[in-house]
Amino acid sequence: MDKLGPLWSFLVFVLIFTQTARVNGSTNTAGNDNVMGVIGAIVDNSSRIGKEESVAMKMALEDFYVKFNQSLVLHIRDSQRQPIQAALEAKDLINTQHVQAILGPQTWEETSLVADIGSETRTPILSFADTTPKWAPERWPFLLQASPNEFKQMKAVAAIVESWEWRRVTVIYEDRDSSASRVLPHLSNALREVGAEISQLVALPPFASSSLSKILKRLKGGQCRVFVVHLSLSLTERLFEMAKRKKMMEKDYVWITTDPITSLVHAMNASTISNMQGIVGVKSYFRENGGRFQNFHHRFRKRFSSEHPEEDNHEPDIFALTAYDAAWTVAIAMRESKKVSHLLLEKVVHSDFHGLGGKVEFIDNKLVPVNIFQIVNVMGKSYRELGFWSDGQGFSENLTENAAYNSSMRVLGQVFWPGGPWYIPSGWTLPIRSNPLRIGVPVGSLFKEYVNVENDQSESNISFSGFAIDVFKETLEQLPFYLPYKFFPFNGTYNDLVEQIHLKIFDAVVGDVTIVARRYQHAEFTHPYTESGLVMIVPVISKTSNRAWLFMKPFTMAMWILTAVINLYNGFVIWLLERNNCPELKGSVLNQMGMLIWLAFNTLFSINGERLHSNLSRMTMVVWLFVALIIMQTYTANLTSMLTVQHLGPTVTDVEALKSSNAIIGHCTGSFLSKYLVDVLHFNANNIKNFNSIEAFAQALETQEIAAAFLEVPLANLFLAKYCKGFTIAGPTYKVGGLFQRVPHWFPA
Repeated sequence: MDKLGPLWSFLVFVLIFTQTARVNGSTNTAGNDNVMGVIGAIVDNSSRIGKEESVAMKMALEDFYVKFNQSLVLHIRDSQRQPIQAALEAKDLINTQHVQAILGPQTWEETSLVADIGSETRTPILSFADTTPKWAPERWPFLLQASPNEFKQMKAVAAIVESWEWRRVTVIYEDRDSSASRVLPHLSNALREVGAEISQLVALPPFASSSLSKILKRLKGGQCRVFVVHLSLSLTERLFEMAKRKKMMEKDYVWITTDPITSLVHAMNASTISNMQGIVGVKSYFRENGGRFQNFHHRFRKRFSSEHPEEDNHEPDIFALTAYDAAWTVAIAMRESKKVSHLLLEKVVHSDFHGLGGKVEFIDNKLVPVNIFQIVNVMGKSYRELGFWSDGQGFSENLTENAAYNSSMRVLGQVFWPGGPWYIPSGWTLPIRSNPLRIGVPVGSLFKEYVNVENDQSESNISFSGFAIDVFKETLEQLPFYLPYKFFPFNGTYNDLVEQIHLKIFDAVVGDVTIVARRYQHAEFTHPYTESGLVMIVPVISKTSNRAWLFMKPFTMAMWILTAVINLYNGFVIWLLERNNCPELKGSVLNQMGMLIWLAFNTLFSINGERLHSNLSRMTMVVWLFVALIIMQTYTANLTSMLTVQHLGPTVTDVEALKSSNAIIGHCTGSFLSKYLVDVLHFNANNIKNFNSIEAFAQALETQEIAAAFLEVPLANLFLAKYCKGFTIAGPTYKVGGLFQRVPHWFPA
């Protein structure tokens, strides 16, 4: 047995060496002759993405040799998706294999460590990570992002959400994926632009299935039914398997996936596809109709099936094309830079050509973003291509020159949603609740017409009535489902009542509660259901208190003087024209003055055309009688109005008069108005009184205890309906929020 020890050790060494050679292999496109340089690559050989990238990079360097008759050595190392392992492999590639550039790795966690090593040795790193921080080029000048970022993809997701008028989404992402912290703000901004928002962010642990089950159970009990999934392939498979078990792949659920998930749907097994029926995905687009791609496609399928027979699907996707273009970019740059590191980086940065995956051009050390994405719908054994989304243009069924674009995804046709195609998911549902909604109702409302809480002690029963209660009940009647609730009386200030929602004591509040900024800290609001505004109510005084001279009131003093002057003038004209024909108009001066005054007023009533001898006199009288008729009718109408209608006016006309006279004013107890009157209208706090009933309001105004009362418009209308004779509204209407009902945060807007 002891003799077998050396042999056993040798066999173990051979096994380890063979495994290492298989995983960390190298490729020389033309033996050792005419070798132009050495390139390193770090991939995750256990993933579908890593396998596609390995095959594509080898093919790129082989194509380079065929075209330029110059070979490059490619060393591919396995990171095992571990950042430390990726850093060790990068260090070995640079120090041992003397590579001039490194392609990969796939994740930002790995890239950040590899970039440190590359910057120290001035080795260009072309990362396949989908996002890179803005500050990365300053810290690592030799780091380049060789894959298009996902930021524009988030706008495509937001456009889908907008198309179906969903307002809230739940985002599910991987806990250890640091790139999510850069992608999610872009998704949040894109959703905000279309009037939607992220209701919650759910970070999934990469391995624990027990916690995944608990998370999905919690999501199922919530209200939001639109889920945006941004995960790795392995975690996605477990997510949808568990979601199907939880019956979350059925009617009313919406699942939207992003890259890399959507671009790998073709490589998923039948079981995973079965679990994902009805999802809508956004994937990177690349042209498949060119001769160059068709040639690559044919050779890739053949080689991939040979190197990875365990894979069922051999189709290349965007990851293979990106890796091919990155390897080709480095090869061309090495050919032009003569192996000088800083020249190599410069040549790579200034690359400008159309590769298999699209435009290869770097801006700020990042590959230019793509502007076109494909929208797919998983159904059956694979997926259906619905159409495309283009940044700045919208959705279209194709990408031809005559393509019709629309902002709505609905133009792409019928979508197969989870549970069946013949309906559009609402995107939300009622949360699973064992208890009815707890609705808080204010007890101390002054105006029982709006809210009235009565306690019947004999029957131990509390009744709730009023306009606000009726509006709430009618609103629930319009809902397409039953929503259980229970009213609870609250005896306190309105601010305290709204704060109970924030404290989770009440789910909602119904009553005559006004929308003000301070209350927004604790609650959300419905739209106001009454007219908004604040008005001032004051006592009225009669404008016709001196009735002895009431007959003078129909005309102003100027009008009376003008009428008298016209009368005298008309009498003078008649006297002047008729005195030669009428003996009565002659005589002494005193007699003629008396006749003139008598004619001025008598012509209105007694002189007719037969007594006038001159045609000029008759013409003058026609005009005067017409004017006199109008004057008399106006006087009669005004005097009648004064005798039959009581003319009232406010005792105070504006707020400034109250402040200048240091008058006492009043408002409702528990209202926000006390602070508003001091902070906004600048009243002295000592001059403000609270009242707890409208009767007390009326009595205080009648006894002049207060000069004015401030009420909101709907409440002021109720007050004046009861006390219409003694009070009136004076001054402008000050804008405030109006009455509202507060609904739970989970309730759809």
